[in-house]
Amino acid sequence: MTAELIDNLAMIEQSAKDFAEAYIKPYIMEWDESQHFPIEMFHKMGEFGFLGVLVPEEYGGVGLGYQEYISVIVEIGKVCGSIGLSVAAHNSLCTNHILSFGNEEQKQKYLPKLASGEWIGAWGLTEPNTGSDAGRMKCVAVQDGDYYILNGTKNFITHGKSGHVAVVIARTGELLDSHGMTAFVVERGTPGFSGGKKENKLGMRASETAEMVFDNCRIHKNQVLGEVGDGFIQSLKVLDGGRISIAAVSLAIAKGAYEAAVKYAQEREQFGKTISKFQAISFKLADMSTKIEAAELLTRQAANLKNQGQKCTKQSAMAKYYASEIACQISNEAVQIFGGYGYTKDFPVEKFYRDAKLCTIGEGTSEIQKVVIARDILR
Repeated sequence: MTAELIDNLAMIEQSAKDFAEAYIKPYIMEWDESQHFPIEMFHKMGEFGFLGVLVPEEYGGVGLGYQEYISVIVEIGKVCGSIGLSVAAHNSLCTNHILSFGNEEQKQKYLPKLASGEWIGAWGLTEPNTGSDAGRMKCVAVQDGDYYILNGTKNFITHGKSGHVAVVIARTGELLDSHGMTAFVVERGTPGFSGGKKENKLGMRASETAEMVFDNCRIHKNQVLGEVGDGFIQSLKVLDGGRISIAAVSLAIAKGAYEAAVKYAQEREQFGKTISKFQAISFKLADMSTKIEAAELLTRQAANLKNQGQKCTKQSAMAKYYASEIACQISNEAVQIFGGYGYTKDFPVEKFYRDAKLCTIGEGTSEIQKVVIARDILR
């Protein structure tokens, strides 16, 4: 990294850290216990530029790159993984899909509202019976003159009930045809579009996860993103950036749990000295720190390729796979270092422990990341 970028990252990190301390930290357990999605706080976040990090200034964003974006997610996610996850989904999925594949009219219409936080975005690919096997999706859009009639259900959608606009991928061609799916922009309030069941989750409880239901939902053809039939191909490219986002959320959780463990180990006394003086604890901290460094390097490497417009499928999958797995390991070790207190909600590590697991599942499980990596290296 250049000296200029390092200075820029330090300034952005401090801004995100200050925001998280002031507007997120006081409420994290309240939101977690009640599963409250704090949409008012997200509107405030938009005022600070955190919801349009990658959006060019001409569309109301701050026009930064993936390195700065990672830093924003990490500083917010270190305080609350749920909020970090929602920031990631809003930026990298819905907003980035429109930025990457929308026409000029669509960009002018949607990006300023998304970047400012006036609108919250959702992105719908997953269905009840099709996760990574998206080619078998049952959500279908049938053309009817200048409109498409959309029917079906999407599930496990971040902001599925509260999002003001969603990018939805639906089948417009034959089953299993990779060019048989199309991306649409659908606004909340469109007849036939509603939110369904909200999931009751182990972790990430302040990040809304819900169904999106389409019942004879009429969408004008000008809401198609890119070309008809390109929706799945577009999604694969969007997911490259999405995996970097989840790697960043994972990194945030790992760092948050690690920093809490270091602080506690230096304060907690047993047998006349702090527990950090015991090799069993200090070696745990050494392992945790090493894994975090490796995860960050992988994540930053993928971001560098993304910034340069180069193919980063393998690198983003590696970053997502490794960072998410070590987030689980490190949060587990943090609970162990805290002992009995780590199992209570009076200390932060139990929440990091619960939140971390989602990172090994969302936007492609660890097993799917191995498939992506293996396919690339054996091609």
